[in-house]
Amino acid sequence: MTQRSVKILATGQYLPQRAVTAQELAQKIGVSEAWIARKSGVMVRHFVEDETAAQMGAAAAQAALATAQLTPQDLDCIVCASTVPEQGIPCTAALVQRHLGLGASGIPGFDINATCLSFVVALDTISYLIEAGRYHRVLIVSSEIATLALDWSDPESCTLFGDGAAAVIVEKTPPAESSAILASRLETYGDGADLSRCLGGGSKHHPREYATHPEHFVFQMDGRAVYRMAAKLLPDFVQRIFQPTGLAMGDMQLVIPHQASVMAMRLLSQQLKIPAEALMVIAHDHGNTIAASIPMALHEAIRQGRIRRGNRALLLGTAAGLSLGGIVLEY
Repeated sequence: MTQRSVKILATGQYLPQRAVTAQELAQKIGVSEAWIARKSGVMVRHFVEDETAAQMGAAAAQAALATAQLTPQDLDCIVCASTVPEQGIPCTAALVQRHLGLGASGIPGFDINATCLSFVVALDTISYLIEAGRYHRVLIVSSEIATLALDWSDPESCTLFGDGAAAVIVEKTPPAESSAILASRLETYGDGADLSRCLGGGSKHHPREYATHPEHFVFQMDGRAVYRMAAKLLPDFVQRIFQPTGLAMGDMQLVIPHQASVMAMRLLSQQLKIPAEALMVIAHDHGNTIAASIPMALHEAIRQGRIRRGNRALLLGTAAGLSLGGIVLEY
């Protein structure tokens, strides 16, 4: 819970070229555009065509590097914080490193997977390593291709998601500046592990089973049960995040939640008493991009001038597990 003097130096984003409207998706799965608007609120999302996760991550990274006026050689660590790796071995960070032209550099790269909270967990973890002097300037990339694992027979889940990548460059805060992580917290409740899951892709179900049991290799979610469990736990969880800082929700200039769905964020804001002007929502034209959703929303907040240096923000989300995570930061 110790405050860490780390600074988000720059952000970047990559969205696949193919934009899919609610009207187009409604025709594909046999529902109405109005039904999608009511259930998910996602009117536009992006689907990959020939992009890979590592290519998208590298493109987002290049955008962040350009904003920071840095080159890839200025990095000393690369972390990929995503739910679904590009391949089983090696880690996606190694593939991003190669796409950045650093394949012979020796710059360390590794993955962190906490599903939708992967970015929050990576930023929290890396901040301690920067504070300790282990690394100086770290690239965190969240790149997600959600559409490959969707169950297209389940309209309530498949209308939520989109593909894309976001990147953040983090470094030690210069002495004259105040950027910092003020508090952070992660809690996991394994009793909810079956509420959001994909059974295949690991050692439990071998890929050879796909021909006979394709249901093991698609994303399954009981959205109502996830919401009920999260709604029960979140208010006290948020209080535990704020407790060591002496701050409260009203002290946040911006709240950046995981972009689960427009409806979920609307309910979340009511329950946690988040002022409408402080809530950052991009799900309507990005979809739920899993671990990339929070850094994408942060990128858009910076681009739109919704957050400025010295402002306080809460990054907050839930993830499969069931996990809750949050970071209070001074941007």
